[in-house]
Amino acid sequence: MTDESQKEKLRQHFARRVTNQARVVLDTWQKIHADPQAAAPFRGDLEASADKLARYASRFEMTAYVEAGKGILSALPHWTPGEAPGQAAVEALREAVMYLEQSTQRRSDRQNSEPPRVYRKTPVYIALASHELATRLVRQLEFFGFRAEAFASPDDLMDACALHKPETILMDIRFGGGSDTGLATVETLQQRHDTPIPIIFVSEEDGTIETRLRASRCGGEEFFHPAVDPGQLIEKIETYTHNNAIEPYRVLVLDDSRAQAKFMETVLNKAGMKAHIITDPMNIIVALEEFNPEIIILDMYMPGCTGMEIARVIRQQDRFHSVPIIYLSAEDDVQKQLHAMSLGGDDFLTKPIDPKHLVATIHNRGRRARSLLALMIRDSLTGLFNHTHTLYLLEQEMVRASQKGQSLCFAMIDVDYFKKVNDTFGHPIGDRILRALSMFLKQRLRKTDHIGRYGGEEFAVIMPDTRESDARAVLNDIRERFAELTQTAGDREFHVTFSCGVARWEGEAASSLCERADQALYQAKNAGRNCVIGSEEHPG
Repeated sequence: MTDESQKEKLRQHFARRVTNQARVVLDTWQKIHADPQAAAPFRGDLEASADKLARYASRFEMTAYVEAGKGILSALPHWTPGEAPGQAAVEALREAVMYLEQSTQRRSDRQNSEPPRVYRKTPVYIALASHELATRLVRQLEFFGFRAEAFASPDDLMDACALHKPETILMDIRFGGGSDTGLATVETLQQRHDTPIPIIFVSEEDGTIETRLRASRCGGEEFFHPAVDPGQLIEKIETYTHNNAIEPYRVLVLDDSRAQAKFMETVLNKAGMKAHIITDPMNIIVALEEFNPEIIILDMYMPGCTGMEIARVIRQQDRFHSVPIIYLSAEDDVQKQLHAMSLGGDDFLTKPIDPKHLVATIHNRGRRARSLLALMIRDSLTGLFNHTHTLYLLEQEMVRASQKGQSLCFAMIDVDYFKKVNDTFGHPIGDRILRALSMFLKQRLRKTDHIGRYGGEEFAVIMPDTRESDARAVLNDIRERFAELTQTAGDREFHVTFSCGVARWEGEAASSLCERADQALYQAKNAGRNCVIGSEEHPG
């Protein structure tokens, strides 16, 4: 063996070690990303694996991997050892890991001359027997901001999952050529991960109970038999991805003991919640107005009043009528506990408090409260805010804009020729288009924007701290992209557009602002539809 061939063999050896170490780093990141609140034990693993990656890569001058490893190490100071990573740490690490992912792309990916596109999600993997359908789904998913990839074989899919755990997999029962090779592939994949990957199964031929049970046992969240069209599949994929991070619960704690209050604050903050602590019951009204809590914890016995009396005061305000109230006390008399709950409470925790019990109780109550609230303020078809709550949010943002001296824009969107779509393809297809547009808007607008279904095929968008020219530009970009999206109805394909009117708030009442946006929408319809027009362009 010549010196040159020995060097080449050594280079290949180091290349394999480096790429294997990169997979270790990415796998550790997946554990952190899957549940940041339980990620404290993985900080040391991530630091050690990233350091090893940088050292391995430096030995053979694999500079991209060296930089990727150092980037992760430089992001770790944002994460306090022994604690869950905060938002700043997660964001810093995500950027560093994205650089590592780009470095580990397959060679065929790097030959693509197009600049890399930034997606908002971790991968969605498509494993279908029909390559044509898989390619079309990837293209459609990219319109919605997903990072999607289709695979030709089970081996390719498993290699990709080893490199980066996906958010969900769309899996054909027959993927790989056999009658159940898709199922077998998923069973193997799930054994390699600590937490299961959500799987959406599709099957053209086999819908037997035996197959369905097997699919369910290996992580199948959905089973479509016969297979459905791309629009429905995209809606389901959206359900099982974490595009919108769950907002932390806002918990108001009233306890006259400063030590107890500080303990509660520490426990709740470590659990990823936003805690607001007060020790004087006379400050409760101000705290309710400023903090707007989702859950309230009240000490049972305090100087000057009881927790039961405070609960009754809180319940007298309509907007806090359904907010869960949890009593906190050393009282162990069951009759007194029941009496306290009959006066406005929802639960009772006795001191000393087990932190795990406290966090579990708040999660359970908070999840249920949010579900009930969603039924009251959200449209059942699209999941957007309903008409009434949209107007309430507009009023709130007008007050905030006035206080901060900021711009505020309100936009009205109407789907073009929607009646014709319903008449031609049927109301279920029309409903799916409304859901697709709502998903499109949610993906491309900011978290600080509010989106509502105003009625029928009309949508409303509230854009705080936004100039009218910027609002028009953003909504016009969304309009252009939505018009490119291919809609399906059976074997037929078509495109849908929308018109939009935008108005900037000028200090008038909400009804007047809505009227000006509606007039701008009317102008957009008269201008030929499929356009965005601002009220400044067509005043009055």
